[in-house]
Amino acid sequence: MDLIVPMKPPRSGKSRLRAALGCPPGTGGHADLVRALAADTLRAATAAAGVRRVVVVATDPGALAELRDTGAEVIGECGARDLNAALRVGERFLRSADPGGVVGALQADLPALRPEELAAAVAEASGRRAFAADRHGTGTTLLLSAPGGPLDPRFGAGSARAHTESGAAPLLLPAPSLRGDVDTPGDLEHARLLGLGERTAAVLALREASCAPR
Repeated sequence: MDLIVPMKPPRSGKSRLRAALGCPPGTGGHADLVRALAADTLRAATAAAGVRRVVVVATDPGALAELRDTGAEVIGECGARDLNAALRVGERFLRSADPGGVVGALQADLPALRPEELAAAVAEASGRRAFAADRHGTGTTLLLSAPGGPLDPRFGAGSARAHTESGAAPLLLPAPSLRGDVDTPGDLEHARLLGLGERTAAVLALREASCAPR
């Protein structure tokens, strides 16, 4: 099974997290946090049983070159204009090597992701086109194709419902770390309770120390 992880440039992604570092506006660190979220997600994904390749499809591949240290590949979007188009770029890239395999789309903001929960989700899908909703039940954190079948991504507002209506089966396993995507400071606090990955924890500790009152 191969995974596609789409990413905007770190400086412009995850705008609702700009206040999450507890620092005054303009003190920086936001891009570091976005890269850390992705790095922890990718390390967990590449360590999951049954995952063969993880490909980051990036608006600015140069800004994400360091993510190759996680074992992921980084490629350009090739003119894709939105998230679903970027996923289709990644799908074509992976299908060129294995037309009959399972392809998945994974969000890049799962800093508490546990490899065993991702592997369990793939096992539950059992060859079906399926998806994992986020903890709120409205978004999607993971979408899997059937072997050789189209991914048909429907990411965007209300994507859980859109994926259900398109015929994808909702996965039922609890998998809190897989469902714990981070869009807001509240989501980040929830991920802390689950247990953050090393990179995200380090970035938060550094920024909180540097911005603490003296």
